[in-house]
Amino acid sequence: ATATNDNQAVILKLGCETDFVAKNPDFVSAAEKLAQDFLSNGKDFDATDIVNEIGLKIGEKVDLVEIKFLENGTFGNYVHSNKKVGAIIALDGSTPELARDIAMHVTAMNPLVISPDEVPEEAVKKEREIWTEQLKNEGKPEEILDKIMIGKEKKFREENALIKQAFVKDSEKTIEQSLEGAHVKGFVRLGN
Repeated sequence: ATATNDNQAVILKLGCETDFVAKNPDFVSAAEKLAQDFLSNGKDFDATDIVNEIGLKIGEKVDLVEIKFLENGTFGNYVHSNKKVGAIIALDGSTPELARDIAMHVTAMNPLVISPDEVPEEAVKKEREIWTEQLKNEGKPEEILDKIMIGKEKKFREENALIKQAFVKDSEKTIEQSLEGAHVKGFVRLGN
């Protein structure tokens, strides 16, 4: 569930034991109300009693699995129709409509970071090992391996960076081009 106001956005994952309960309208509305409660009361809000009450009402163990906040910006939020994945985003210099569209993109495309230079070196190192093995198996000449590796790394970084991904609503543009001068301050995606 997600919620936003003028100052912050919240996304939370409320867990239960069965799909039957997860799809129950009472459970879904309880998760949405809980997101609003956190938005109203802040990060330090103790939701233990509310979560336990939801579990008693539903008749199943319920847990607040994860909760994340973003502050300051133009917020967008999106939860996919299956209620299993969603995102919040904070933009600087944009509209709520575009922020929502980009939150939908984050939900669909699952970027790791905002820009290519933020991709963790550990992830790049792991991919390099795979590429090295692939190139050895393909019998590529030693003198072109460095150029191939540079190209593969650039592509990997861009595929995992939000601003370089092709926008799901307009694949002719990247997210960066769709922002029209606005900037992504942060995003959070929860779910699978």
